[in-house]
Amino acid sequence: MARYAYVNGRYVDHRQASVHIEDRGYQLADGVYEVVGVRDGKLIDETPHLDRLDRSLKELRIAAPVSRKTLGFIIRELMRRNRLRDGLVYMQVTRGVARRDHAFPTAPVKPALVLTTKNTKHLVADVGPGIAIKSQPDIRWERCDIKTVALLPNVLAKQAARESGAYEAWLIDSVGCITEGASTNAWIVTKEGELVTRQTDNGILAGITRGTLKSIADTLQLKLVERPFSLAEAKQAREAFITSATSFVTPVVKIDGDPVGDGKPGPTARRLREEYVRFSEAGEAVV
Repeated sequence: MARYAYVNGRYVDHRQASVHIEDRGYQLADGVYEVVGVRDGKLIDETPHLDRLDRSLKELRIAAPVSRKTLGFIIRELMRRNRLRDGLVYMQVTRGVARRDHAFPTAPVKPALVLTTKNTKHLVADVGPGIAIKSQPDIRWERCDIKTVALLPNVLAKQAARESGAYEAWLIDSVGCITEGASTNAWIVTKEGELVTRQTDNGILAGITRGTLKSIADTLQLKLVERPFSLAEAKQAREAFITSATSFVTPVVKIDGDPVGDGKPGPTARRLREEYVRFSEAGEAVV
């Protein structure tokens, strides 16, 4: 079956999809992106993802390439063409094509819009055996709240984790606290049963799945605390887990080789994943 991408107004063969060599996203990482999960042909948290895309564009002073309504149509048409039932929709907006210069183009430039899709396994409640984490220093810039395509520090951290046999990296700030993962948000459950995740500030990306989990935790009457927590505290926690549009809710069973809790997925992470799966079933349908 042919696979399609959307590139600046056209649905094209994925193998032939390309952007101009002087696209500012390619040369200067001058752009933003979003990833939306799809389950049973339904978009998960579409509205907050598009809200965050709008915010990222505003923070970088990039104009929206199309209206929200048009973008919704493009997403659905690309899903239809690729027969996407379970997977991801990736969308990227850059400032556009202009002569290479660090400063913004002085002449009007149309922002560039690219979308692709990816098939993944069907989201299920089973958490599996859990994952291992490798701690890494957080060397990113001070506006991690913007979802930009400038991800080299994240790439290096993730690669270090994979080379050590871990699935994800947790990034450690200058005072020894965990900010977030290379591509996920970080959570722990303390020995007192508190659910803890770092507060939303410029040091982390306000994950959409993270926001949904906060609502689910409130419904379940779990005590949620948003504050910094150290690597040492995480290693002594009862449970730990990560969240994102791609990992959903995935338990962490080992940090830097040390087991978390009893070294197995814990009941809080299991329950939250079960509830997240139920939430995803009510996603925004593709007409």
